[in-house]
Amino acid sequence: MTHSMTETSTSKAPSPTPDIPARVRSAVAAADGRKAEDMRVLHLGAVTSFTDYFILATGNSERQVEAIADAIDGRLRSEGVRPLSAEGYGRGHWVLLDYGDFLVHVFTKDRREFYGLEKLWADAPDVTEDFLPAPAPPIPGA
Repeated sequence: MTHSMTETSTSKAPSPTPDIPARVRSAVAAADGRKAEDMRVLHLGAVTSFTDYFILATGNSERQVEAIADAIDGRLRSEGVRPLSAEGYGRGHWVLLDYGDFLVHVFTKDRREFYGLEKLWADAPDVTEDFLPAPAPPIPGA
C-alpha cells in the first residue's frame, strides 16, 4: 500500500455518529494481527478535548511499524473510515494516523521510549484491557 505523507478526507455527506470505541477496537485488532507489541489505549477524553483516545503500539523494525500502520489503515478503510491525515510513512520510526476522535501512534522501540507519550499523558486512564481482542477459547482436550 502506498501512502503520501499527508492524506486528507473531504467527504461532504453527513455521517452518522461514529461508534468510536468500535473503531478503536478495530484498529487495535488490526495492530494485534500484525504482532504489534506493548499496545496501549489511553482515554484522553478524560483529560483533554482534542481527541478521545491514543492508541500506542511498537514494531520491532521500521518495516513492521509501517506494516502495522498499513493493517490499521486497511481495516478501518474496509469499514468506511479514512484517516484525516497520515504522517511518518517512508521514515518508519513513527507513523501517526489521525482519525480525529482517536490517534494511532506506531513506533520503533527506541522512538517510543524517546518520546515517552505514556509519561506525557500519565493522567489519561489506561483502558487497554477494554479494547484488546478476546483470547481464543481453549481447545478441548489440549
